[in-house]
Amino acid sequence: MNLIDRRNKALGPAYRLFYDQPAHLVRGEGIYLWDVDGRKYLDCYNNVASVGHCHPHVVGALSKQAATLNTHTRYLHENVVELSEAIAAKLPGELSVCMFVCTGTEANDLASRIARAVTGNYGLIVSEFSYHGNSTLVHTLSTADSDDRPNWLALFEAPCQYRVAVEGDDLLAGYVGSVKGAISELGGRGQAPAAIMIDSIFDCPGTIEAPDGYFKQVYQAVRDAGGLVIADEVQSGYCRTGDHWWGFQHDDVIPDIVTLGKPMGAGHPLAAVVTTPEIAKKFAAQGGYFNTFGGNPVSAAVGKAVIDVIDGEGLLDNVTHVGAYTKAGLKALQDKYEIIGDVRGRGLFLSVDLVKDRASKNPDAETARHMANLMKDEGVLLSTHGRYGNVLKIRPPMVFSKENADQLLTALDTCFAKA
Repeated sequence: MNLIDRRNKALGPAYRLFYDQPAHLVRGEGIYLWDVDGRKYLDCYNNVASVGHCHPHVVGALSKQAATLNTHTRYLHENVVELSEAIAAKLPGELSVCMFVCTGTEANDLASRIARAVTGNYGLIVSEFSYHGNSTLVHTLSTADSDDRPNWLALFEAPCQYRVAVEGDDLLAGYVGSVKGAISELGGRGQAPAAIMIDSIFDCPGTIEAPDGYFKQVYQAVRDAGGLVIADEVQSGYCRTGDHWWGFQHDDVIPDIVTLGKPMGAGHPLAAVVTTPEIAKKFAAQGGYFNTFGGNPVSAAVGKAVIDVIDGEGLLDNVTHVGAYTKAGLKALQDKYEIIGDVRGRGLFLSVDLVKDRASKNPDAETARHMANLMKDEGVLLSTHGRYGNVLKIRPPMVFSKENADQLLTALDTCFAKA
């Protein structure tokens, strides 16, 4: 029995694999991955390995602490406190209290619980075709996967400027109006918003960038209705979008709660909820919080090491400049190939929207899937996403260089010529 058959038997049919011929990966280092046959791939997908696969400083911190002690947060340990302090130092305003979990799902679940407890409201607002995780609550908030629409949930349209989903010439007013409409919809059901859970760059619908000023107006509308703002930075945080540490800083706003995940541990399961002392105090007045593995000394050592690498290797600056270089190269390919309808994103969080023709903007999901497989054959790993499955998703580790970008762009050029 081959490995795919064994996997299907052992794990069941709910799991999925990338590519028509799945990659059997056995090793990673920096920006590269190797398969069981020794073939080397440029990894343009794994934002989880934020500072590169198996970074020696991160692996060293993990190994040293794992060989010394691992327990939980009901005992004192410097690592846990130091990681919280290091994260708080990167955040603006009063965002300074960390509550550690293991995954972005747990972070978004806890953030929703905090918002409901502090506001006394129960309603939650998320965007159409969103993804926030897979617990029972957060799966319901992940409207790309769940069809459940309880009366406490209201949806708004992600502010896409390419396939416009609102009426009128004023896109900003239209998309802010979509959020206000969700608030009104909750009110019509006898609900008030506890929070909006909102991406700083909307990943699941296809890397959607909001118009300037959008988040300021949305934040204000939700707060005026008595709700809190939860910024889901699991994808866009930790320098991923360039220029700033956090995606929400591009619009000069400060959320009430921030959720962090994937890049925090560069592959190790580590996530957090960060909020203000006032909100944390109100939540604690209603009960304690404990997570067996969240914030354990080994995870905290890893989290500190990741921040060390980002700062020590200048990765924010790298993301900013290499991201701009890569996006310019993608725009040049757009000029060459009619199938590319749009190039979107910031930093090293980029997407290429494929269309059947530019006039209609009809999505071309079939070619997108084909391109992902062709790129694998060229030794470059990326994937597809988006509301219509037609968007090539490019989110490499943040050590991505201009030379890596050139390899990506050359491979894309080769594959578009074949597609």
